[in-house]
Amino acid sequence: MGTLRRYLYPWAKSGVKVFDSDVLVLGSGIAGLYTAIKASEQFQVTVLTKKKIEESNTEHAQGGIAVAIDEADSPTLHFEDTLRAGAGLCDPSIVRILVEEGPTCVKELMDIGAQFDRQNGQLALTREGAHSQRRILHAQGDATGWEIERALVARVKESPNVTVREGRFVVDLLENGNGDIVGALVLNEETGELEGHLASAVVLATGGLGQVYRFTTNPSVATGDGIAAAWRAGADLMDMEFVQFHPTTLLIANAPRFLISEAVRGEGAFLINAAGKRFMENVPGKELAPRDIVARAIWKEMNDGLVYLDFRPIGKECILERFPTIYQTCLKYGINVLTTPVPVAPAAHYMMGGVATNSYGETSVRHLYAAGECACNAVHGANRLASNSLLDGLVFGSRIVERIRDKFQATRPSWEEVVGPEGGVGDTGIGIIGARKQLNDQSLRNQIQNLMWDNVGILRNEAGLKMAAELLLAWEQDNFFISGVDDLETANMLTAGVVIAKAAFKRQESRGGHFRSDYPLRLDGLWRKHSLQCMEGYYVRYVPVSGTD
Repeated sequence: MGTLRRYLYPWAKSGVKVFDSDVLVLGSGIAGLYTAIKASEQFQVTVLTKKKIEESNTEHAQGGIAVAIDEADSPTLHFEDTLRAGAGLCDPSIVRILVEEGPTCVKELMDIGAQFDRQNGQLALTREGAHSQRRILHAQGDATGWEIERALVARVKESPNVTVREGRFVVDLLENGNGDIVGALVLNEETGELEGHLASAVVLATGGLGQVYRFTTNPSVATGDGIAAAWRAGADLMDMEFVQFHPTTLLIANAPRFLISEAVRGEGAFLINAAGKRFMENVPGKELAPRDIVARAIWKEMNDGLVYLDFRPIGKECILERFPTIYQTCLKYGINVLTTPVPVAPAAHYMMGGVATNSYGETSVRHLYAAGECACNAVHGANRLASNSLLDGLVFGSRIVERIRDKFQATRPSWEEVVGPEGGVGDTGIGIIGARKQLNDQSLRNQIQNLMWDNVGILRNEAGLKMAAELLLAWEQDNFFISGVDDLETANMLTAGVVIAKAAFKRQESRGGHFRSDYPLRLDGLWRKHSLQCMEGYYVRYVPVSGTD
């Protein structure tokens, strides 16, 4: 593993345009924007996003945000549901923070301007898989993520202390001579120039990595860039074997795997097989069992033909009111959900693992924080409870700002203290790399996605995982000529794929989102522990699950 690169390609300090701020936020989903808004009350903040500010997994979230605010509900019930779904790998103390601080953060989100659906003057709540209560807030039926993103973007744009720079691809994290993170090396996609963005605190909120898989609910921007950059900077990654596959996405030839929210099943829709029979009837929780269980059940039924989600038990009025986006999208592809069951299949949806953090978003590298899907603090365990992800971004984004306030150093880092690539490379810019071998991006990207889907997907085994890890590693150790953002993304997808495959190969049991057909049992005595990996030494090590609360 000695040939792994600290930087994606050589660059020279002399050719970089330098900017600075107090806090640098990388990513513009719920975790990034909420953190930026909270930090801007005291600090000058820069937000960098690789496309438009609105493009993130947050925008695509349909179901809603889970929070215990109903009279019949309580943080304790939410806590118990989260632990149950997490299959023994949640840290109870972290979950307690999520459920207890969540209501305050959601109220702040509403104060910022997010408007959730109401019924008879009260906030409308729905139920989703593995929840014991109706506790999911939603907006415009099934456009919750869009509404949250709209409100956060509006607030950010009116804040004098927040600068947003779009079209900025984070190539790598920058460090000083002590190994502290002091900023990010960024490609300005418009000009093709490299920029150095320095800050006293850097917050990774770069989202997930669903594009590593052939079929995913994630937008095209979700290529694991922040996770890979943190890895190259020496940060620990945790629980990377645990990828959640959403059970129900639209299965139509030549159509994207459009997400069909779990809230549809929460409102009463049934899953039926090719013979028209419900096949979840005898499973505890039925259609609302944890996501990993439903996804594998659908996968098994697909051996005998298509699987369908039947909306009709919900009723026309509720369908049109609660799921207008899903209704219109299916109609676009020729399916009227009011009268016809919809063909569905699982797709890669959410990364439970990520950059290892504590309860304040601090990583194993000083001055680097992480929040949202790119982070892992063990709040989701081996299988995230539906609609806990948006809450996660709020609660731990807020706690990051608390910690930054406590530790803030008024003196911003200088460009002089940044450690550049070894060897004092004299040239700079995209395309400067050792071996000058053109990276055929689309071909390699397709190979990665197919390999991950077939061998590191819903069902896994030793032979497939071993082959995937070896192939991905061989591809990663090639030095390619990087000629643009697509190539940078593909290189990051390779890194993410290697780390996932390696962790999955080592975990010889089945738990949550990780299912080994050769080790089908959950083995708490041996495997109730978190996997950790970092680039130095590059092996999988383990730490016990915290039992404290």
